[in-house]
Amino acid sequence: MPQLSERVISITGTDGDGWEIFNLAREMKINGAEIIELTIGEHDDTTHSLILDAMHKSAREGNTGYASVPGTKSLRQEVANRVQTRTGIHTTANNVIITPGGQAGLFATHVALANQGDTGLIIDPFYATYPTTLRSAGLSPRMVKTMPEDNFIPSVSELTKNAKNAKTLLINSPNNPTGTVYDKSNLFEISKVAIENDLWVISDEVYDTQVWVGEHISIRSVANMENRTAVIGSMSKSHAMTGSRLGWVVAPEQVIEKLSDLACNTNYGVPGFIQDAGLYALTQMPNIEKTVAEPFSRRREIAQKIIKDYPDIKMHPSLGGMYLMLDIRETGLNGIEFSKALLEAKNIAVMPGESFGESSAGHIRVAMTISDDKFEYATHSICSFASNFTTSTN
Repeated sequence: MPQLSERVISITGTDGDGWEIFNLAREMKINGAEIIELTIGEHDDTTHSLILDAMHKSAREGNTGYASVPGTKSLRQEVANRVQTRTGIHTTANNVIITPGGQAGLFATHVALANQGDTGLIIDPFYATYPTTLRSAGLSPRMVKTMPEDNFIPSVSELTKNAKNAKTLLINSPNNPTGTVYDKSNLFEISKVAIENDLWVISDEVYDTQVWVGEHISIRSVANMENRTAVIGSMSKSHAMTGSRLGWVVAPEQVIEKLSDLACNTNYGVPGFIQDAGLYALTQMPNIEKTVAEPFSRRREIAQKIIKDYPDIKMHPSLGGMYLMLDIRETGLNGIEFSKALLEAKNIAVMPGESFGESSAGHIRVAMTISDDKFEYATHSICSFASNFTTSTN
């Protein structure tokens, strides 16, 4: 049998892909166990019926053939309008390409902005697919470590130390998994390092509508960053359209042109009826983003009240996003050990911090993606379970 390519063999690296607990929970569920899943960012409310109606109407009217590869002009222009309104940076349809979700945008952008073997920087903690995405695109990932005590904000010294000979820097604010939101000073420091080291910045902003404290600021709006930044956006989190696979990249025109060439030879664009549904959501449903985000803000407050009664468990501020990052180091277990024990004892599935890098070891990520009453029960159960360990180790 001929050999597989080194590229696909090396995608997951030597440490696995970080999805062990998630896969174990899904297997238990298939075998009949009742599992409370707090693992992935999947809304408990599904896509709004009006968006689905628009999708159905478009498909029934015959919009099921090949769509324009970079995206329909109307949707690209609406995304450009959205971005310009929120950032103040002049943006046109020529700065936008529509992609099959944010994940496809991340992959394609790294392919476009770096050569085979180039180094790509990733802020640690990171979304679990970041290292595998870079390896898939032919890059060598290099992690920029952060500290829980600094709320996982990257320091100038760590950024500078790792930036030598790198080509790209991938950032994510609001951050998955930590909930960290970069403010103006954070973004200015990141941009200064990027300019001094001639880095492309790829900014994953798919949680831009879920900010609980402060405001979302795009690094593309920082001085001298517009022409070295590619922003990844998506309707998955903001509009509860995860399965529709509708995202975009906003970047300089020459980048978009080459991303269009790449799309011609990979996915050949996004179905027109899905794009029409996205356009309807962006233009006809002005309150949908707030409606989709509100449950996560509410559940964050529920968790804050509960965790106050458990001093051995610490919750990072979680300024944005749909997850909580809990510090469970006082249990004496690492995140993987704790997550496995919790799943076996309580049938509650969370993601270990180690799935997101070394900086979040000894933590767990809890997705706030179940109804309020179930979330309250699960949070109490997690804290009570953790306290059993902290009591026995003291």
